[in-house]
Amino acid sequence: MDPELNVNIVDLGLIYGITVKNGTANILLTLTTPGCPLSPVFEAMIKEALKEVNGVNNVRVELTFIPPWTPDKMASQARTALGF
Repeated sequence: MDPELNVNIVDLGLIYGITVKNGTANILLTLTTPGCPLSPVFEAMIKEALKEVNGVNNVRVELTFIPPWTPDKMASQARTALGF
């Protein structure tokens, strides 16, 4: 959950990709803005959540801004909840 928006980061469209190979989950994450201070918070939350997934022994989070995040990346229920 995004602590500022109270919407999960998947529905916000912040997760660009997930792959699991040889027990390592690779998460491609973006933020709503490059200056957002929540990157370490999200990384810790992702790692904590994936501890519970069978077969995942390691988590690697990569931050990207390509392509830039825009509100159209949000799920429709997230857009509605946030007034978009």
